[in-house]
Amino acid sequence: MNRNMPAAVQDRALQIAHHEMGHYVMARALGFSTGGVTLSVTMDLRHQGGASITLARPITSMEALTTYLEARMMVLMAGAMGQTLSSKQVSGSHVDKSKAVAILKGAQGAEQDYAKVKELQHLLRNITCQETDSTSSERIAAELKAMTDHVWTRAQKIIDDLADTITELALLLVERMVIVEQWGRSADTYEVVFTREMLERLPAVRAVPVLSVCM
Repeated sequence: MNRNMPAAVQDRALQIAHHEMGHYVMARALGFSTGGVTLSVTMDLRHQGGASITLARPITSMEALTTYLEARMMVLMAGAMGQTLSSKQVSGSHVDKSKAVAILKGAQGAEQDYAKVKELQHLLRNITCQETDSTSSERIAAELKAMTDHVWTRAQKIIDDLADTITELALLLVERMVIVEQWGRSADTYEVVFTREMLERLPAVRAVPVLSVCM
C-alpha cells in the first residue's frame, strides 16, 4: 500500500476504489465499453471517484431494451456491492448484502446510483408488466420488488465471482495515488487517474469475462 498516506485516508480511498472498480468490472463483464477510472481523497476524507462507461448501445427490439435496462441497473448496483468487499484479504471476499443495500440507499456517495436504479426499475416494470392496473399500488410494489430482487441476485453473483479482480484493481488504484494541490488548498488531496489505455494493459482487466445479462 501507499506508506505515505495517513491510515484514515487510505481506508477511505480503499472503500471508494472498491466502489468504482465494482462499477468498472461489472460494466466490462456485461459488454459496455469502458474508459478510465479516477479517485481523489482529501485529508479531511472528502472524496470524488468515477468510472467512465459508454452507455451508447443499439436498441433494435423490446427484448434488447429490457436486457439493456437490466444490465444498466446491475452496473449501478455493483458500486455499492464492490464497496463491501474486504481489503484485508485478496482471495475469498464476498458481498455483504445488508451493508451494500445500506450504502446504496444511504448518504455515502451512492445516492445518485440509487436514484437512477429507482427510475430504471419503474421503466422496466412498465415495459414488462403492461397488463397491471396503474392504480393497483400493492401489485406494482410486488412486481418492482420481484424484479429488483432478481436483478440484484444476478449482479451479486457476478461481483462475488469477480471479487478478487475488483480487489486487485482497487489496491492497485490506491497504491498509485499521489498527493497534489486541489480545491483551493495546497497539497491536501491524494489522487490517481487510470486512463482507458492504462487499464486495458492490465492482465486483471484483460481477464474479465464477457457475460450475458440473461443468466
